[in-house]
Formats: sequence, C-alpha cells, structure tokens
Amino acid sequence: MTDSRDLNLLAYNAPEVTAHYAALNYLTPCERLLFDAYLRPGMAILDLGVGGGRTTPYLSSMAGRYVGVDYAPEMIARCRKKFSLLEFEVANATDLSTFASSSFDAVVMAFNGMDYVIPDDARWRALREIHRVLRPAGVLVFSSHNPRSIFVRASWNAQRVANLAGKITGGDSILYRPLLWVVTGARAMLAAMQVAARSLGRMARRVPTSAFWSGQGYLTDPVHGGLRTHLATPAETKRELGAFGFELLRILGDDYPQVSRPYVTDWYYYVFSKAEAPGRSKSCA
Repeated sequence: MTDSRDLNLLAYNAPEVTAHYAALNYLTPCERLLFDAYLRPGMAILDLGVGGGRTTPYLSSMAGRYVGVDYAPEMIARCRKKFSLLEFEVANATDLSTFASSSFDAVVMAFNGMDYVIPDDARWRALREIHRVLRPAGVLVFSSHNPRSIFVRASWNAQRVANLAGKITGGDSILYRPLLWVVTGARAMLAAMQVAARSLGRMARRVPTSAFWSGQGYLTDPVHGGLRTHLATPAETKRELGAFGFELLRILGDDYPQVSRPYVTDWYYYVFSKAEAPGRSKSCA
C-alpha cells in the first residue's frame, strides 16, 4: 500500500467525511437509468465502495442478496448503524476472498470509487477479483473521471431568476417581462464569467499533465483535502477492462440527459459484462 493510498483512506475515515457521505440519499439520473436497465429484481448485488450507503436503499430494495463493502471502517460503521438489517463488510476491492467465485450477478462501484483503487496494480487486482466473484454474464456498473474534462458548462436556476424579477416588480405584469429579460441577461453574463474562470483553472491543472494527453493517469482531486485519483477516457477504460475479461455494454456521461462532450463531461458511467476469463496483457499484467 502506497503513501497516497494511505492518505486517501485517512481522508475517507475522517468523521466529517463519513458524515457527509452518510447524509447523501439520492441517485444521479445516470445511475437510476442504468440500474433500471441492467439490474433485475432478485439479483445478488455487491455494492463495492459503498461509502455512507447512498445507493443502499435502492439497490437493496431490488436485490435477492445485497452486500455493501468498503475499505474504510468508519464508512461501514455508518452503514451498519443506518441499515442494521443489511449485510456490510470491511474489505479492500483488491481482496474479495471472503466471497466465493461466481457469487454475484452484479457489482456496482458508484461515485467513481474505481478511481481511488490505486496504484495501477491495485486496480488490476481489483478487476480480477470483480471478474472472479461475478457469475457468467454478470454486470459491472461503475463510474470514472474523465482526464480531458477541461470546459465547464454554464448553469443557473431559472426559477430563482424568475422569482427575483417577480419580487422586484411586485406582480406588475407590464414590468415583469422586460425586467426578467434584464435579470436573465445579467445572470447569463455572470455565469459566462464563472465558466471562463473555472475552465481556465481546470485547463491549467490538466492540460500540462500526461493524463490529459495519454488518456489515462493520475491527478490530485482537491476534494476532502486532496485525494490521489486515477482518470481515464472511455477508450482507455474499454481497453483496460477488455484485458481482464469484460465486454462493454454502455457508456453514459454524468451530464445526462444532456449530450456528453469529450472535453466537458466530468465523468462517465460504464456498464460491462463478464465475458471470457481475464487475460494478461503486457500493460495490465
């Protein structure tokens, strides 16, 4: 285990971080779509990197058997407290020996958990273990950061803008529409400036790195005080998992339902199925 991995684990075990993840209780639009499309009622589901149990209510409600696993003991302690009737285990994705081969129909690794199984040889061991515990044609659903995401989309709450215009005009229908245009224009200009600043910052951090140019590599994510993070493009992800016996079924950007863009989408959701026995390429041996 490297120092960077120890620092990641230290961050995930911190009380404020475990409290943050334990408070989350939603699915992203991508997750809901992919779970509904590729997971079936009665499946045996391994929720790997379960964190504070964000995905637990949804996945456990459809599973015939549900097991949540995380390598951070404090995360598992939170899960056991929240979901006392469900099964949770402290384990590293690189060693799932507590589970028999071909014991799960699906493995889910949400919230980019795969990107924190580092360094490369640890991620490769994890892929072998996931392949082993999956039944034939079982599915792996996970998300992973995009190293070429350098542009930020503009966004704002249109309803708040409309509410502000209505509050200023006091319900005067004659003044409301012109003021709404003015306020919307001002908010659009502010959003454009914010997008430019954030995009320039992201470009400065990522464009000089080998991860950006080669399509895969490591960067430090500033979240939780700084986490060493692996990033990979869809092409590199498909190549790597193919070497371990996985076949790509679907890719969907985290910005769904908007159209994914290679230099905009922050991370991608992947669905792979267990195919043939994992191979051993020179780059993934």
